[in-house]
Amino acid sequence: MIPRTDSTWQTQSWQEQLKNLVCDPAELFSRLNLSPDNLAAVREACGDFPLRVSHSYLERIQPNNPDDPLLLQILPGAAELQSAPGYTRDPLLERDKNLNPGLIHKYRGRVLLLVSSACPVHCRYCFRRHFPYDDNRNSRLQWQQALHTIRSDPSISEVIYSGGDPLTASDRQLAWLTEQIAAIDHVKRLRIHTRFPVLIPARINRECLLWLSQSRLRVTMVLHVNHPAELDRHVADSLQRLQQSGITLLNQSVLLRGINDSVDTLTALSEQLFDHGVLPYYLHLLDKVAGAAHFDLPESTALSLYRALQSRLPGYLLPRLVREESGKTAKTLVTL
Repeated sequence: MIPRTDSTWQTQSWQEQLKNLVCDPAELFSRLNLSPDNLAAVREACGDFPLRVSHSYLERIQPNNPDDPLLLQILPGAAELQSAPGYTRDPLLERDKNLNPGLIHKYRGRVLLLVSSACPVHCRYCFRRHFPYDDNRNSRLQWQQALHTIRSDPSISEVIYSGGDPLTASDRQLAWLTEQIAAIDHVKRLRIHTRFPVLIPARINRECLLWLSQSRLRVTMVLHVNHPAELDRHVADSLQRLQQSGITLLNQSVLLRGINDSVDTLTALSEQLFDHGVLPYYLHLLDKVAGAAHFDLPESTALSLYRALQSRLPGYLLPRLVREESGKTAKTLVTL
């Protein structure tokens, strides 16, 4: 039996874990004892959007199971190479709102900063899998342009760190950027969208918690967990450290065919998130990005699942069912 994972990641720093991601499909197949029959198709799909996954996350995937819901989120496949009507490379038309490098301004009152183009995982349904990150990589000097835009607009009360994954940046860089934003009087809140506590829990270390907790800004971290099997003891420890530092924790999920399109799975996810101090926030319908059509569900199916979920959960554990539509002033609630 081939070992399913390399346990040395548990003694590595988050930087070492990020450097040593699994990026070779053959290594992934070997670790999980998967049949090599479709390895060629996986390699071909990697040409458009490479494989990236942490050893920590890999350890939570069941070996010998090609239908594991965590595996399906990160495994490239032939379905990604098939074009589908209505699925585009920029489904939210973000490039139209990307007027300054590193900055996207879609909604009134809040602005999004693309702090890093890198991520500890390549989710196969990622709506930014085709985003032009090369045009949005800023030095400190170049960040001044984005900061000037925020200073010049008193309607902006919230700044959102995104990417990629913003926590890929160093704590030194993030502390500097946060200090610059906190010096802008009309900004009240900082929101951080990240999968690091789930993919590389060691990222939530002392240095990270210092800049998160010492700012005058009210800090919220929005996680992205789609399935309860993603939550293990290492993730729980990272979430506890964040809570103890006064960080508000929310979660948004994407409704995905074959992964979490089950009322039992969605119920367990909300309940386990809350057990770990995380409030369910959004349940997104899939953004129609090219390469991800095989994950999509009919809206009627989504509504049926949501109706069943509503009967299972108290209101505070029920995430809002939404879709994002380009040109709208906010997320669109999908109503029963």
